[in-house]
Amino acid sequence: MKKFLLGVAAGYVLGAKAGRGRYEQIVRTYRKIADHPLVQGGAGVARAKLGEKFGGRFQR
Repeated sequence: MKKFLLGVAAGYVLGAKAGRGRYEQIVRTYRKIADHPLVQGGAGVARAKLGEKFGGRFQR
């Protein structure tokens, strides 16, 4: 969660400095990567592994 918030903050700062158009470009790129099936699959695997280790606290 901390990494996600750091990414959002960095995107906001970079976007604010570069203007609205650049900010929108950063957000589109982030969403494209985050929504990619390989990234989603990796997140699912990581969530399952964490669930095994910590008793399901990371399951959705």
